[in-house]
Amino acid sequence: MDISEFIGTWDYASLLPANVRIGKDCYLERKDSFQRFRSRHNPGLVLGNGVYVYTWTVFSVEPEGVVVVGDESILVGAMFWCAQSITIGKRVTISYNVTIADSDFHPRKPGLRRQDAIAIAPPGDQKPRPSLVTQPVIVEDDVQIGIGAMILKGVHIGAGAQIGAGSVVTANVPAQAVVAGNPARIQNQALL
Repeated sequence: MDISEFIGTWDYASLLPANVRIGKDCYLERKDSFQRFRSRHNPGLVLGNGVYVYTWTVFSVEPEGVVVVGDESILVGAMFWCAQSITIGKRVTISYNVTIADSDFHPRKPGLRRQDAIAIAPPGDQKPRPSLVTQPVIVEDDVQIGIGAMILKGVHIGAGAQIGAGSVVTANVPAQAVVAGNPARIQNQALL
């Protein structure tokens, strides 16, 4: 399939990483989404059919990371920090400034933080990053994540859940639940 039909007006052929798999009827708005994409897996990123990736969405994927986004999901300015595994279900809506991370972004030991900062800063010292503590993140089908929310490592969000704007999700969220706050707590069950 000629992906020029469903990618924005930028020169995708020279800039889209070879290990990114894109389904039918997808839309990618900006090449900037892949500036920090370093996955060695093939595929390292899977975008299902009908996925929309809008401005300011960033896939910061480490060499061992894999991100999968299910069919008909919409990503609007989301930040994916993936060192191991982030899985997004079908028909998920992720709003502006949402961060989804399967690690702490940096080593927890103070002595390694500087080493890490130097390794990832442009131009960096090209040494590998110190090991990060990771736990997969899973977001099931039909979830809505509000503006500025953070989904942290090891979280599993059940189908149909709603995450309030600005929430910090540090624990699993049951299906159909509405959560909000820092840390996010169940407010009520969603009305379907």
